[in-house]
Amino acid sequence: MSDIAISRRSPSVFWGAAIICGTVVGAGMFVLPVVMAGAWFGWALLILTFSWVCMLISGLMFHRVSQHYPLETGYDKIVRDVLGRNWAEVNGLSLVFVLGILTYAYISAVGPVYDHSLSRLTGKTVSSSEAKVMLSLTVAAIVWLGTSSIGRIMSVLLITKIVLLLILFGGLFTTVNVDYLLDSQNPAASYWPYMLGIVPFCLASFGYHGNISGLISYYNGDHRRVKRCLCTGSAVALVIYLFWIICTMGNLPRSAFPEIASQGGDIAALMHAFSLRGYTAGMSLLFSIFSHFAVICSFVGVTAGLVDYISDRLTLPRTRTGRLKATAITFLPPLSLSLLFPDGFVRAISYAGLIATVWAVIVPGLLHLKMRSRHDSGYQRSQWDGLQLCMIMVFAALNILSWALSEFDLLPVF
Repeated sequence: MSDIAISRRSPSVFWGAAIICGTVVGAGMFVLPVVMAGAWFGWALLILTFSWVCMLISGLMFHRVSQHYPLETGYDKIVRDVLGRNWAEVNGLSLVFVLGILTYAYISAVGPVYDHSLSRLTGKTVSSSEAKVMLSLTVAAIVWLGTSSIGRIMSVLLITKIVLLLILFGGLFTTVNVDYLLDSQNPAASYWPYMLGIVPFCLASFGYHGNISGLISYYNGDHRRVKRCLCTGSAVALVIYLFWIICTMGNLPRSAFPEIASQGGDIAALMHAFSLRGYTAGMSLLFSIFSHFAVICSFVGVTAGLVDYISDRLTLPRTRTGRLKATAITFLPPLSLSLLFPDGFVRAISYAGLIATVWAVIVPGLLHLKMRSRHDSGYQRSQWDGLQLCMIMVFAALNILSWALSEFDLLPVF
């Protein structure tokens, strides 16, 4: 079959890029300026860009390996075939834990926020538990529809997010104070002690790997388009992050961030800091609307990746019924735990960044290394393979080191 025929049947790259970008750019972006305040703008920019490069490389490595397998072969089967059963189990447990914990976190943390919005929309009092159920059912319905529908819905949500972001911070971008970005008023300030602590947050800011298998099926094995989706979607996410960091760090001095962190470092704390500097109260409403779209978009992307993995791991049929079973397995346990233990994820989620290093960085690197050693596999090789593999393994080591030091309170806090 010719590339032209495949191209004609393949959906636009825009839909796939929207899934990638929408998955990684969630409400977590609001915490980036707060956690990066110690290292500040220059080092934060460097580490964020380095993290994007490493996460893109690891994603492209898995994508390259997947080209040597039948169309609907998922992450689990590829790891099982290339690295063996033990690595497949480790990889599977790490992926399910991280995506499951994120699903649990979204339901637990976001449900109470949506109860107020739903009450205003319906005119009736909606409890936190009811909001969690309604939110879960809505997202589950979107995910059950499949990658094609997810791509279109995510595109609408992503465009809305970008428009709201420009409305929110377009004015702030024009009032950026370069002296704030350069921290000129603190020439003797020390930044490097805080650099390592932001690495896990940067890894979490580009976690899209669970969606790659679904995209390959969506584009009917058109790997060139899938590669463009990964590159474009993650690059747009990087631009959004940079825009957000410049707008916040360029309008709030470094000295303001310890107080923001002490107030929780969330959206409300940031809005309070902006209000103290004379920015309009109307931003609060736009912030709230933007955060709603950001949460839904990322929630859909994360759970879609988990549904794809469960379908592959349990060998469920690629039918509406099969996807319904995978969707139920994805949503029912986190929803039930959230209703029973609404605050239970706080401790567990601290391990999410560490464990995500396994399936999003280390395993793709090992897959790539193993496939290169198979001389009869016809695996595509590049002169940059050694450098790329070294980069992502160093990135993985930095994440593990950062977690270990943080666990024993050995990392400085700004």
